[in-house]
Amino acid sequence: MRELGYSGSELVGWASPPYYDAENKKLHWAKELRFDDATENTLNYDVRILGRKGFVQLTAISNMSALTDVSTGIAPILESINFNEGYRYADFNPNLDKVAAYGIGGLIAGKVLLKTGILAKAGLLLAKFWKIILIALAGLGGVFGKLFRRKETE
Repeated sequence: MRELGYSGSELVGWASPPYYDAENKKLHWAKELRFDDATENTLNYDVRILGRKGFVQLTAISNMSALTDVSTGIAPILESINFNEGYRYADFNPNLDKVAAYGIGGLIAGKVLLKTGILAKAGLLLAKFWKIILIALAGLGGVFGKLFRRKETE
């Protein structure tokens, strides 16, 4: 981002490690970020409220010194957010509904990987080298085909 004229940022670590409130089906975590031009690190507090067909995401951004205020002050906000009848997590029907391909960790890791650019970089590499990857896969297919093909007897 610096090449575009924006200040740089760095993920310092967890300001508050991931916590899953199993009773209320809410997932909390907070990251500490450092920006080039800031005198104090930034708090990025995320909450996911899980429902039957998705989730609601809330993000609070503040200075790190406000971590206690944010983590205690978010409780009344979370209590006021609920899914409509039929869309609550408790309404999940395993006979009708699909289970997500990712778990609780995927909700956290996917977001962190996107923010750090790892998935974006992997996508760029795939876009650049897709022809080479395709040729390599075709070559491997040929090798396995030769190994497992039956030999005809004369």
